[in-house]
Amino acid sequence: MNTLAAIMQLLVAVAFVSIPVVRHRYGHVAKAAAVAELRRQNVRPEVLEENKLRFDAGGHETAAPATVAAVMAVTAGLNLADAGLAALMTWIFSSLVLVMNAGIVYSNLTAVKSVETAFRRKGDPELARVEVAPFLKAAEDAFPRWVRAQTYIRNTVVFLGSTIALVAVSYV
Repeated sequence: MNTLAAIMQLLVAVAFVSIPVVRHRYGHVAKAAAVAELRRQNVRPEVLEENKLRFDAGGHETAAPATVAAVMAVTAGLNLADAGLAALMTWIFSSLVLVMNAGIVYSNLTAVKSVETAFRRKGDPELARVEVAPFLKAAEDAFPRWVRAQTYIRNTVVFLGSTIALVAVSYV
């Protein structure tokens, strides 16, 4: 059963790596669409740079998913090696991944409200004027259509893969 857990953990790792890969490849297109929307709203596009708002895979947009992927790969390695700590590490990290991914899904579902709140908190009056819903829609629509399906698949792999890994190590 450790092999099954390891396979699931490797799939979760790949799912998390897909996030910065897509952002790296298409983030500049999303930014261009967001900039066009800001111009339509008569908001200076420079407000994005001034407030360190990004659409690419820089900073924590790469570091966080890459770290999760690395931890899951190491945990998978422990399961493949049938190491004594494998079950404990699986329980810790697969549980954390489930909770984190639930947070990611919630964040995506409440993005407009969250971004509106974040923009107000920045204290930049120009940023506070941004109509967030069309701004985010413009950026989202700039990604290829398959990215939406990829997001659903990624979330399914993360939720099911982590759950299966937890079940698998419970029966060893």
